[in-house]
Parts: sequence; structure tokens; C-alpha cells
Amino acid sequence: MAAPTTSTLFTPDEALDLLFSPNLISLEVKSILHSDVHIRPLASTDYRRGHLRVLSVLTSTPDTGEEAWRAHFNFLRDSGRTYYTVVLVDKASDQIVGVGTVFLERKFQRGISCVGHIEDIAVDERQQGKKLGLRIIQALTYISENSGAYKTILNCSDKNIRDWFI
Repeated sequence: MAAPTTSTLFTPDEALDLLFSPNLISLEVKSILHSDVHIRPLASTDYRRGHLRVLSVLTSTPDTGEEAWRAHFNFLRDSGRTYYTVVLVDKASDQIVGVGTVFLERKFQRGISCVGHIEDIAVDERQQGKKLGLRIIQALTYISENSGAYKTILNCSDKNIRDWFI
């Protein structure tokens, strides 16, 4: 039996139940990612692809089980144009290697506008140092700006700012 190839392991966007349309992700960011990595919205099956494992590089991330994870995914999706979580998927393993979220805070100011808040940028420890966190931030900023946000705020530690931008 032949060893699995990237094309047999990798699950294309069309085969997934996604948090939002992948068309909202910047084509520019997609084009500058290494060909072994794919960026897309969080999928309803990403619990099995290591979503919590990657988040655990940030802080304590208890595993509450797949049923609770999926219920939370459905809550985020049902919140309508508020939560946008993107993941980076290693094509060879079909596992998540990076994640980040932007959520839109609706405001009465500036003609009933919104502010984007970028949080929870995490990259698998084995994949750090490749500017993947920066690419996630760029993708989320694009989503925020194209959703009408008048500004986008990045919430992260000073150490991470140095690692990503300096």
C-alpha cells in the first residue's frame, strides 16, 4: 500500500463546514504563504485537527470534549458576522499549526460602525519563526477592514509584538 500523499490527507475547503466564507480571507496573504500551509476559516471538525493543542501555546486550554467544542463553534457561527477565526493547516498532515481570531465590536460611534479586536494568535511551537503569526494577523486585519471596522486592535503580549514585527 502506498504512503498517503498531501492530496489524500488535506481536506479542501469545499468539503468542510466552515465558520464563515473563505472568500473573506485576503488573496494576498494566501499567495505569500508557503505552499505546504493553507489558511482558511475554522471548521466544525477542527477539534480533531488539533485546534486546542495549538491554542495551548498561549495559556491553559482545558479539553472540554468534542461535543462542547462543537456547541461553542455553532454559537460563534450563529452570532452572525461577529467572530472570525482563521486557521493555518499543514497540508501534509491536515493538522492545524496556527490560529487567530478577530471579533467585531458593534459601535454607535462613527455612524454605527465597528472595531475589530484581534486575539488568540497562536502558532505551533514547531512552526514558530516562520512569520505564520504575522500572516494570521494580516488575514484578520483584512477581514476586519473589509467588514467595515474603522480600526483594528491587536491584543497580545509585548514579547509577541517583538517576535512578530521586529
